[in-house]
Amino acid sequence: MIIGQKLRELREEKGLLLRQVAAELEVDTAYISKMERGEKNIRKEFIIQLASLYNHNQDELLALWLADKIYDTVKDEAMAFEAIEIAKKYLSKEI
Repeated sequence: MIIGQKLRELREEKGLLLRQVAAELEVDTAYISKMERGEKNIRKEFIIQLASLYNHNQDELLALWLADKIYDTVKDEAMAFEAIEIAKKYLSKEI
């Protein structure tokens, strides 16, 4: 969802068709369409390839990709914000 929107935006800015991107990744066009709509999980290696194809900052795309994974995991949880705060503390080694 989060990363898909960005990938569509970048593809359109480059003037590329879904089939052109699909050919680069060696997948079918429907897969690219579903990735952009947030209906398919995207493999990390595809994010790296797309960053190169779109000449875009790889770290930004990887951060959006990871944010998408986190969002999908916690979106329906009542304690989502609390869990994220705890995870942030562990990530920054404050605990």
